[in-house]
Amino acid sequence: MLRPYRELATIPGLPGLLLWSLIGRLHFPGTPLATSFLIAGWTGSYAAAGVVGGAFSLGLGVASPLRGRAADRSPAGRLLLVTAAGYAVAIAVAGLLPAVLPPAWWPLSAVVAVLAGMSMPPVTQVGRASFPRLATGPARQAVFTVEASMQELIYVVGPALTAMAVALLDARIALWLCGAVAVLGALGFRAAVRRAGVDDPVGRADGHRGRALVAHPPMLLALLVSSCIVASLVAIDMLVVAWARDLGTPAVAAVLTVAWGVGSTVGGLVAGGWTGEVRFTRRMAVLALGVVALVPVLPPVLPSSPVWLVAAVLAVGGTAIAPAIAANNARVSDLAPDGRKAEAFGWMAAFTTAGSALVLPLTGWLLDGVGPAAAAGASAALALLGVLLASRVRVPAEVGTGA
Repeated sequence: MLRPYRELATIPGLPGLLLWSLIGRLHFPGTPLATSFLIAGWTGSYAAAGVVGGAFSLGLGVASPLRGRAADRSPAGRLLLVTAAGYAVAIAVAGLLPAVLPPAWWPLSAVVAVLAGMSMPPVTQVGRASFPRLATGPARQAVFTVEASMQELIYVVGPALTAMAVALLDARIALWLCGAVAVLGALGFRAAVRRAGVDDPVGRADGHRGRALVAHPPMLLALLVSSCIVASLVAIDMLVVAWARDLGTPAVAAVLTVAWGVGSTVGGLVAGGWTGEVRFTRRMAVLALGVVALVPVLPPVLPSSPVWLVAAVLAVGGTAIAPAIAANNARVSDLAPDGRKAEAFGWMAAFTTAGSALVLPLTGWLLDGVGPAAAAGASAALALLGVLLASRVRVPAEVGTGA
């Protein structure tokens, strides 16, 4: 099981690139958490928090394919530097608005959130496009699995640190800290890209010049699966925040997120060491079952939900998250022609953020009007839709191994 991971460690430049790509996105799961606490505290409405979160996703989704195309055609380091500067300004303004304006002005935060999303450094898509340039064979599948597993660890550390900052300081400071981590991570990743020798773009050698990647049916299906996965997980993130806030103990959100992320990390690392055919649909089905299991243990279905029970369900169900994400990321990489992989992962960001933009207001409405169990039900429906779509993704014969 450890052989693929040993191979990764021997590839020059890859460990540093992987490490900084993860540090560069450490802020990402914590930023919506800080924003939710900030906007809900300012307005008293989860629906408003959902709209602002959706606005951030909208900006990110609109700009991601363009940033990916830019990374495919020009040095990635230059793009990372420009976007880091713009993101720093947007996050600074986002934190100031609730301090200087009355709650009725909250829609202005949605405008700033769009601009922040449009300027977020494209660390994730540049990293995923670079991995296949350095890793081949079993190491290639392993790097995507490690990346997905460590990303889930980020989804433990990031929200936990953010929730702690909210509890000990306030939501505004927590948001600014997330912004600082984003900028510093992007700069560190920029240096790692240059050291690994993948700053310059690769030439195109494909038969799809000028053709939109989303016009290729297998790619479109894989991107839609990505959207379903992320939308489902984002809904759970928000319901965890809402439930913890209703309990009057924000730190509970960190506990639940840790349980969820640890389960995903363990599941991903174990799956990454297995060999054999990747059964994409099966991985998605197991993910959906884990989400469905949340519905009966949350209010109003179970009015007095013990924290330990919800944490246990999240931990067990979380073991399917990283394997499913890794399989889908590898599929998108396989389906993207050389010279357009950053663009493909830009489209993935667009689809996933579009899913988030649609599900966040719905989740906020369900939380305000029904309760966490209803939000979990919506998350389960999205995961089941992802299973259906995954069953129709045709995997190329040359795809690597992994369970």
